[in-house]
Amino acid sequence: MAQKSFAGTKKLEGKVAIITGGASGIGEATARLFSIHGAKVVIADVQDEKGRIITESIGPNNCSYVHCDVTKEEEVKSMVESTVQTYGKVDIMFSNAGILRKLDQDPPILDLNLSEIDLTWSVNARSMAACVKHAAKAMVELGVKGSIVCTGSTAAVCGGIGWTGYHMSKHAVLGLMRCASKQLGKHGIRVNCVSPSVVATPLMCEAFDKSAEEIEKLFRTATNLKEVVLKAEDVAEAVLFLASDDSGFITGHNLMVDGGRCS
Repeated sequence: MAQKSFAGTKKLEGKVAIITGGASGIGEATARLFSIHGAKVVIADVQDEKGRIITESIGPNNCSYVHCDVTKEEEVKSMVESTVQTYGKVDIMFSNAGILRKLDQDPPILDLNLSEIDLTWSVNARSMAACVKHAAKAMVELGVKGSIVCTGSTAAVCGGIGWTGYHMSKHAVLGLMRCASKQLGKHGIRVNCVSPSVVATPLMCEAFDKSAEEIEKLFRTATNLKEVVLKAEDVAEAVLFLASDDSGFITGHNLMVDGGRCS
């Protein structure tokens, strides 16, 4: 996976970052970029083989992998605690894990399957609360003025003709971020969201049952930036900005990475 070049000082030198959902897509791109910028990266995921392969490719001196089902709070707590035991602190939490149903299996509002919504909510919203909670507790206990970034979505600011449960869960992420930013500011902890439009990640390809090339072609004209395709690396750059001191006075913000689609 190619990364953009950068000039100047490494922006995360000496920082320790946890990335949930870090074994593929936006999480993987962010893990690679964070490492380039000097961070020690902990990839948390349930995709063990992919996570270990990525960890090995980044380098075990700069990256480690931990199995974590983010729907289980005890596993999230253990993940944060093991990170502190290994590296001495947590500076950055990128809460990124999420799920999305296949489009052709998503029922309209009149036929909603509430059990399916419970699952979507558990992964996309409840798990984010657990990640924010336990990362923030570690930061407060260690006196770390850290940065927490949650993955939102353009679905967090608009409705849709499908994926009702997904839209609901991403709206909840914004509410979590805004509350957490107000409550944690007194500890010097910043909390923000990054909200991309469609990126041809494995998750999105599976949801649409299309290849990455087909996804990019389908959404190429869906933004104000005509013929510009959003890549996972572009989202990773936005996360880097929110995680680094470049955004030192920014908190409670939802950074839209959508090419003006929702403007």
